[in-house]
Amino acid sequence: MEQTLKGDEAGWWVVSDAGQIWLPQGALPNGTATAWALQGKTARQIGEWQGKPVWLVCHNQNADMTSVRQLIDQDAGLFQLAGRGVQLAEFYRSHRFCGYCGHEMVRSKTELACLCHHCKERYYPQIAPCIIVAIRRGAEILLAQHNRHRGNMYTVLAGFVEVGETLEQTVAREVMEESQIQIKNLRYVSSQPWPFPHSLMMAFMADYASGEIRHDPKELRDAGWFRYDQLPLLPPPGTVARRLIEDTVVLCRAYHENGD
Repeated sequence: MEQTLKGDEAGWWVVSDAGQIWLPQGALPNGTATAWALQGKTARQIGEWQGKPVWLVCHNQNADMTSVRQLIDQDAGLFQLAGRGVQLAEFYRSHRFCGYCGHEMVRSKTELACLCHHCKERYYPQIAPCIIVAIRRGAEILLAQHNRHRGNMYTVLAGFVEVGETLEQTVAREVMEESQIQIKNLRYVSSQPWPFPHSLMMAFMADYASGEIRHDPKELRDAGWFRYDQLPLLPPPGTVARRLIEDTVVLCRAYHENGD
């Protein structure tokens, strides 16, 4: 339930607006509301971290507002809670008015939802499902540079699920569209909430089946096969992409050492 902060409330503070988060001194604020000049603001508890409440405050602090990516290399649980807060703040910001009748909406007091008292519609935060897949060919892994990424980082292939698709169909389509190769032995690994802006990443591993790499220039700057011991710059630890790469490297090394 939302409440107006008196000042003595304590815990971790996710202060977010327009997809950004407040990180004074580069860290998530921790302490009392008064210590961070948040008294009088509206807040909602969205979880607990290290035995302390995690509060969401939908507000722009102007200074020190940045991307939640700054917390990727922190503990996974803290990053997940911060991402949850950023996604909820953006949901509230984008649902001030009802999409059916245009009337102003209110936030539910009992659940994470926005309500329209005029036409009785109820809105919940929507998540965009997407897949991410590591592909192995013998002692090599397929890595690519995505156009949306800065720098020289290489990572695995990924894409959004389309209407009417299964996850397996999405993986096969995305791999074909981006690299023109076919895969086999697809298996699920894990998932990760990804607040950029509101995705759920579902991670897979697969083996190469056939085809020659011809990357899609609309999506990728480059793509190629890399030996497990000759890898380029990779995604940071704590991301599901990095886990997929590390797990695949283990298989690549075993393949090389066993001479399969």
